[in-house]
Amino acid sequence: MTYTTIFFDLDDTLYPHESGLWQAIRARISLYLHEKLGFDKEEVPAIREDYFQNYGTTLRGIQANFDVDEKDYHAYVHQIPLDEYIAPDPNLLALLEHLPQRKIIFTSADSAHAERVLAHMKMRDYFEQVIDIYTVAPHAKPQPEAFEKALSLAGEKNPNTCVMIDDFPKTTRAARDFGLFSILKGNKGTTDDANAVLHNWDELPYLLNGHTG
Repeated sequence: MTYTTIFFDLDDTLYPHESGLWQAIRARISLYLHEKLGFDKEEVPAIREDYFQNYGTTLRGIQANFDVDEKDYHAYVHQIPLDEYIAPDPNLLALLEHLPQRKIIFTSADSAHAERVLAHMKMRDYFEQVIDIYTVAPHAKPQPEAFEKALSLAGEKNPNTCVMIDDFPKTTRAARDFGLFSILKGNKGTTDDANAVLHNWDELPYLLNGHTG
């Protein structure tokens, strides 16, 4: 199979989970639920997990139950000094430069956060487009409607020629079911959750050439 477009998730995919950035964002989300919405600290983890599992993102769950401003939410949860967590990755930059496929960010964050991370990691020029939580609204990964909208925005009619790289097993399973070649980045799942599992970026060309073992 010849792939024409690769959709990359952003958080915990383009930078290592071990960086701690996503954990810092999660802490800010928990703080938002406590400070802005009034949940007791003890109940916040269960609320956040419930929203994530049932609505795709914590934000979508919040929106289903509260009248909140999306931009205020994103500004609050992403108020984090990036230089304390992430830095440019020369190996990833070299890979992005040489991959022949179109490269698109498909994130459940907002584009402001995506642009900030991409600029900080010096990789913005390698991505043709950023598809964020606003552009697939009212849906979100892993809902099939979100993948349908993302393909439409990318001008792709056939999911079989597209790749989705994400760190969430739930998303890679959904992407695979929708017809994309799904690659799970990291150690959060197993080969049952995607078409392939990617631990190091230098493995990606090998996987794209049909080697999934």
